[in-house]
Amino acid sequence: MPILVRAENDERDSLLAFLEAQRGAIRRAAFGLTEEQGVATPSVSALSVAGLVKHVARCERFWIVGVLMDDERGKVQPDDWADEHRLLEGETLAGWLKEYEAVAAETEEIVRSLPGLEVDAPLPSAPWFPPNSRRTARWILTHLIEEVARHAGHADIIRESIDGRTAFELVDATKG
Repeated sequence: MPILVRAENDERDSLLAFLEAQRGAIRRAAFGLTEEQGVATPSVSALSVAGLVKHVARCERFWIVGVLMDDERGKVQPDDWADEHRLLEGETLAGWLKEYEAVAAETEEIVRSLPGLEVDAPLPSAPWFPPNSRRTARWILTHLIEEVARHAGHADIIRESIDGRTAFELVDATKG
């Protein structure tokens, strides 16, 4: 769902603004859901709004903390890939929304502290990445915007399937 993204000061600020706009779409899809609704999978997909919140929070921490900053805290991978997209025992939608807020603040702090967006980092070893590849902070932020936007669309469809509320209604409901 398109919204008017705040005016930016420079390229870094622009990328952070567009990333925040997509995070907002994910949070709006979760707005007002009960824990039961948050984990509901009302379509043929196994995705839930809560699982998507968890995934985008972990994905952002992976790219910013794990890859860009080369910090082990961001390199934690699930034992089971499906666990990345669903809540496990003891996890809640409310808990993952709070964690997503912390991840967003951490990203903002890290990106604003970089000397420039040309700072680069090696991509992890994985069959889907070219060997010995590096990517800039600019590329990583653009990739995160793409990733979160894709999942925001999924979350919109799941939310509408749960209670009929559309992204437009949720924008209005969450204003102010």
